[in-house]
Amino acid sequence: MLEIAKEDIVARLYFDNPWWESDFDGKVQYQDKPRRKYFQSFFAAVCDKTVNRAVVLMGPRRVGKTVMVMHAIRELIDSGIEPNHIIYISLETPVYTGLSLAKLLGLYQNQFNHGRSESLYIFFDEVQYLRDWEVHLKSLVDSYSDYKFTATGSAAAALRLRSVESGAGRFSDYILPPLTFAEYLHFIGRESELIVQKESPRNPETSLDYSPLDINELNAEFIKYMNYGGYPEAVFSESIRENPYQFIKSDIIDKVLLRDLPSLYGISDIQELNKLFNTLAYNSGNEVSLEALSKQSGVAKNTIKRYLEYLEAAFLIKRVERIDQTAKRFKRAVSFKVYLVNPSMRAALFGQIDPESEAMGALTETAVFSQWQHSQQTQLYYARWKSGEVDIVSLGSVDQQPSWAVEVKWSDRPYQVRRELDNCIEFIQRNPGISQPMLITSKTVLDENVLYNGVRFQFAPSSLYAYTLGINLLKSVEGRHKFMRMAISNNQII
Repeated sequence: MLEIAKEDIVARLYFDNPWWESDFDGKVQYQDKPRRKYFQSFFAAVCDKTVNRAVVLMGPRRVGKTVMVMHAIRELIDSGIEPNHIIYISLETPVYTGLSLAKLLGLYQNQFNHGRSESLYIFFDEVQYLRDWEVHLKSLVDSYSDYKFTATGSAAAALRLRSVESGAGRFSDYILPPLTFAEYLHFIGRESELIVQKESPRNPETSLDYSPLDINELNAEFIKYMNYGGYPEAVFSESIRENPYQFIKSDIIDKVLLRDLPSLYGISDIQELNKLFNTLAYNSGNEVSLEALSKQSGVAKNTIKRYLEYLEAAFLIKRVERIDQTAKRFKRAVSFKVYLVNPSMRAALFGQIDPESEAMGALTETAVFSQWQHSQQTQLYYARWKSGEVDIVSLGSVDQQPSWAVEVKWSDRPYQVRRELDNCIEFIQRNPGISQPMLITSKTVLDENVLYNGVRFQFAPSSLYAYTLGINLLKSVEGRHKFMRMAISNNQII
């Protein structure tokens, strides 16, 4: 049996790194694609050599991880880094099968006589399919303190687990979720046309720091965002927009369900997993129970529990736990809400929506929760009791008391029929620590000062709130990464 020749491997390295060639035309793949709003904070992490850590870029399929790596390479070259001091290796490339990270690095070093003390930038793409990648990457980080390693992968569960277990103190995780609504508007060039910023920003979770210039147009783009706007490729491709089913289901969902999860977790019954996911996708934004899921999907409850963990770890769904009217958590979480991490997945599976679609309420809630994928905020719940429900409740990490709450609607009716706010009144009366005014999202109404039964409310269109969340959470991500870099460099974090 023939082995892949060293010359073929080196030839592929040159092919994937055209900036090494003497006749390099100056173009880097994807350099003309617009940059995500997260690029600057990611690039700062790539360039940070104040601490000896590899950056591990995680996220769902097709959200732009490879594109962002190429943008980083473009920026490195433009900043004066020698082109042959940068290498990109996609570990999905068949010619690299069975080769260790150290072997690939060694071939690169030999090509240019790079020594251990040189300043090099190493990018390993889709690293999770290399067995024991985390052990080998940690060894490289320890061995080459002047090299900056960046690894990417779509299997977030395996990446994060192994990053924590084997890369403690040597890996810094960076999560890249699907596009926010703010990024979508930026990509299509309508952000400044539809949104204006106010002068005094306030609470990033519930304040109305922005105003719509044309709420009808903003809502029209919000519908498009929910139909296909979570993925950069879909935003720019007319053919994908016309047939998101082919792109989102075949290129994203099916690859995760048929390839990623089975290979990582040894799942044998793919049809069973697929049936459960379709059930969850159709019910995105609704409360479900293990009992009902088991009956509807025909899957045993214990198996469902494992599948839910896998689907959440693969960036397909997000589970939100239930609390009662006094904000107490249940000891046995038999009921919970499930959200797709991107509403575009439901539209691709079951048909696109319009403003009057029956699913608009649940998908609006899904879209709002999808913005939270960009945050480290984990204490989000929904409250449900016999006489009412509140869609989003934040509990303090220390005292577990509710600090703010949001009710998500795709309707102006609660503004007109105030008794529909009675469930919110009851919840606030039982939990007086909730900040006021409480936010109620609407379809078109914007009113920041509504008093009803002694409680203050503010109304804002759901599309505006989704945009505001995306922008403010981006700022918090940038601030958190800046703080982390400062803390690490000052030895405040081990």
